[in-house]
Amino acid sequence: MAFMLYSIDEAIDRKYVVTKPLSGQAKSGTLIHVMDTHETSDGITVDYRVTKTGQNYVVKFPTVKEFCKWCRPDTFIARHYDSLSKKEIRQYLKITSRTFTSFCLPLIVVALAIIWVLAMVVIKGTVGIIIGVVLSLAAVLGVLYLFKAQKEKIKLKLYSKVNVGVSFK
Repeated sequence: MAFMLYSIDEAIDRKYVVTKPLSGQAKSGTLIHVMDTHETSDGITVDYRVTKTGQNYVVKFPTVKEFCKWCRPDTFIARHYDSLSKKEIRQYLKITSRTFTSFCLPLIVVALAIIWVLAMVVIKGTVGIIIGVVLSLAAVLGVLYLFKAQKEKIKLKLYSKVNVGVSFK
């Protein structure tokens, strides 16, 4: 899940979840509050506060795109940060950051390669092609189901943990 800002000024007075750690500053999964930003000729400067510790930091990025890679807005994590562990937040970030091209496509390519090698070498002829097509469809559907099911599972787990007043069972 990617997001972009048109201007760094849009980031002021918002809470973000850090997705990539900075040494000596914010770690992955940390909630920050952007207090101020400055644009300079060599990049942007962001003044932020780590919500949990209250420490203020300044970080410099070459572009707004780099800032967007470092952190992202997430209202669910911002609201329920105290109810969640660092491990759960990191797992949530990992699962929700997955895309079709970063997660599904490599699995599909490997599965199709294995299926077609086996279909053409072990089971030759028309039967091998038919089995290859059927298994290919099954592999694609299985990977897509896994992609969707993992996202739903982690979200339901976290939503039920913070008890938002809705029963999911």
